[in-house]
Amino acid sequence: MKAVFVLFDSLNRHMLGCYGGTRVPTPNFDRLARRSVSFDQHYVGSLPCMPARRDMLTGRLTFLHRSWGPLEPFDNAFPEILHRETGTYSHLITDHFHYWEDGGATYHNRYDSYEFVRGQEGDRWKAMVQPHWERLREKYHARQFSDARRSYFGQNIINREFIKAEEDFPSVRCFAEGFDFLERNKDADNWLLQIETFDPHEPFTAPARFKEAFDTGWNGPIRDWPRYGRVDELPAECEELRANYYAVVAMCDDLLGQLLDWFDANEMWKDTALVVTTDHGFLLGEHDFWAKNRMNLYEEVAHIPLFLHDPRHPERAGTRSQALTQSIDLAPTFLDLFGATPPAENEGISLCRMADGAAPRDGVLFGYFGGAVNVADGRYTYHRFPEDLSKQELYQYTLMPTHIFSPFSTEELAGTTISPPLGFTKGANLLKVPVIERSPMYNNYGPGALLESETRLYDLATDPGQEAPLSDAAVEGRLAALMRRLMTENGAPPEAFARIDLDPSAAG
Repeated sequence: MKAVFVLFDSLNRHMLGCYGGTRVPTPNFDRLARRSVSFDQHYVGSLPCMPARRDMLTGRLTFLHRSWGPLEPFDNAFPEILHRETGTYSHLITDHFHYWEDGGATYHNRYDSYEFVRGQEGDRWKAMVQPHWERLREKYHARQFSDARRSYFGQNIINREFIKAEEDFPSVRCFAEGFDFLERNKDADNWLLQIETFDPHEPFTAPARFKEAFDTGWNGPIRDWPRYGRVDELPAECEELRANYYAVVAMCDDLLGQLLDWFDANEMWKDTALVVTTDHGFLLGEHDFWAKNRMNLYEEVAHIPLFLHDPRHPERAGTRSQALTQSIDLAPTFLDLFGATPPAENEGISLCRMADGAAPRDGVLFGYFGGAVNVADGRYTYHRFPEDLSKQELYQYTLMPTHIFSPFSTEELAGTTISPPLGFTKGANLLKVPVIERSPMYNNYGPGALLESETRLYDLATDPGQEAPLSDAAVEGRLAALMRRLMTENGAPPEAFARIDLDPSAAG
């Protein structure tokens, strides 16, 4: 068996033609759908970026115990299991620079080898001690300009001075490295290649040829990086931001097409699995919001695309699965493809088992650490918030106390106690660190970041746009019971139930 795993970042399901999108032509995603099983009920797990990747690698939901952080000593990473049990070689190619920050620094070493493509967003790549800030200030919109050192905006501006030709773009270079791996190893067997690109994550930067179809006539400074929060821009500025996202999606479609061409030319469909998905979606003005992290987990963010080609089942090409799936199912899928056994701590279900439309689960749980606990059952979504985000009892359970950019502060650690082992920590005690308002994560992707905190129920059959919250005590009670059961199965700590006013003893 061979496998290629393509992971995009912030790829909106509803933009793809095979999922009903019409705004951006996506001939290659549509072509992939004809070659694979398309999953129609695929959801996120833990959010945002690195929590999502921890779920993918380990097959476990983590948002009820931990925010953004490294893999833990007790975590199971599927590339290591493949190496240990089946001798499968794994190679990671990525421009997702969060892997090299404090909060992600244990992920890439789980693979046999890896290639880091530099230059995305705030990656500390190119060094310019005295940039021409005045010239650059005129070039970029004020809302995405900064001359501060170690700021994402400032570093991105410097990086972009070195990204001019199409072949310079990090995502293009990621796929080029992927083709290099394939050429070198096409005659070998028993390997997994992960091609992971940060695109179409913001800033929405693509070669000019991809923007031509979406030209808005914008004459202002570069405007391709929306802020996280409520929409307050004028219509022309909003259209330019959206158009730049469309252009990056078009570039991703083109890159995917090159990979599909490779599969065709080398007859890889016969013996190579292909999995394509993303970590989450991105709001482009829907619900009057940009981005993620600040608002309720609407479908545009939580309901994501997923494609699986399993060479053992060519008859499934072009089919669709209605099974409820989520990001934690990726790890057991790769283990299944190569004949490895999922560990006892795994919560996911192999997509190979669900590709024929079977529905072995009745709900999926997802969320941000410190925000709402959310559940979807295929028809309804239920988003249950604490009564007061600022007063909830909340702890990080970890042996790797780092945030995205930094270690935990000494002020945070001052209140640390030792927690006995949780059900999935393999007997390891944990640091139990209280969340405080001065935590670096609190106002970034934690409780202080949220601009919405109202418990809501939506009926997607009658209200697919989630515009009118439903009041139905019976449905809410059923989904609350489903949520309680899934949290119990996950091993959520007692305060995780208390913060959203659920009685864990009623789980069943």
